[in-house]
Amino acid sequence: MSKKIISDFDQNTYPRDLKGYGGKPPKANWPGGAKIAVQFVLNIEEGAENSVIHGDGQSERFLSDILGTPEFNNRHQSIESAFEYGSRVGVWRVLDVFKEYGAPITTFTCAAAAEKTPHIIERVLEDGHEIASHGLRWITYQYMYRETEREHIRRATNIFERMLGKQPLGWYTGRDSPNTRELVVEQGGYHYDSDSYGDELPYWLNVKAQDGDLITRKPHLVIPYSLETNDMRFSSSPGFTHAEPFYQYLKDSFDTLYEEGAETPKMLTIGLHCRIIGRAGRIKALKQFLQYITNKPDVWICRRDEIAKHWYENHPATPDNTANWM
Repeated sequence: MSKKIISDFDQNTYPRDLKGYGGKPPKANWPGGAKIAVQFVLNIEEGAENSVIHGDGQSERFLSDILGTPEFNNRHQSIESAFEYGSRVGVWRVLDVFKEYGAPITTFTCAAAAEKTPHIIERVLEDGHEIASHGLRWITYQYMYRETEREHIRRATNIFERMLGKQPLGWYTGRDSPNTRELVVEQGGYHYDSDSYGDELPYWLNVKAQDGDLITRKPHLVIPYSLETNDMRFSSSPGFTHAEPFYQYLKDSFDTLYEEGAETPKMLTIGLHCRIIGRAGRIKALKQFLQYITNKPDVWICRRDEIAKHWYENHPATPDNTANWM
């Protein structure tokens, strides 16, 4: 029998959950007895990034093919055009590939991008994909005043309600702040957020939310995202330089989780960006990977709102599986 290790540290006062499922994740019970749920996310951010024409004090410098570019307090034409490639060319190439394989996806769509490209939103909905909110803007919220971020969340929600006729069920800020999750829960109507990279399965949190003068805690579902099975590594160093290593990394990740999933079903998220994977020299990796997994049995390719619905129905929040957030 192994020795019970005792710690004097007060876990109840520490605002992070380092234990998670403690090596004993729940049986996901995916539909059809699938060993693995595979979920593709396509980020639609073009037109929501930092730009002086959007009222920002500087140009965008993050996540494009122009590595190491400085910020300018003027328009950065090269960065703008690199983003425009995503909405002019890349998004159509990517959506065509998913249509060819009949694979449903979730889009993390910035409200400010959706406003400027309603024709893209039409195509996403026509193909049966989910639109989750990627916030109002694709900017850093870390240092933003709480009230300002609250207003951005409210505005994003209202934009999507007007455009879609209903509020999205999912939320992902990406460049979030310590306030983001609480403000999303406070806004209400969102069934999950994905501002986490801390697990391979969904999990529940008790999140503080302000209701008038009262502060209450509400159970809230987190469906983790991934920054490593993600095409953003084409635009970081060290990262992928061409399609083959990206495909191999996705395949290796899938194979490991698929094998483990025979005992405890798993989840794999793949993050994509129109302006990155949509390039002609990179799209081959996505095609190869889709061809590989669609020839495997017991694979559930799904949207994130479908995962949320499944988790609510099969693994509802209880006092035993819900940790306090902050």
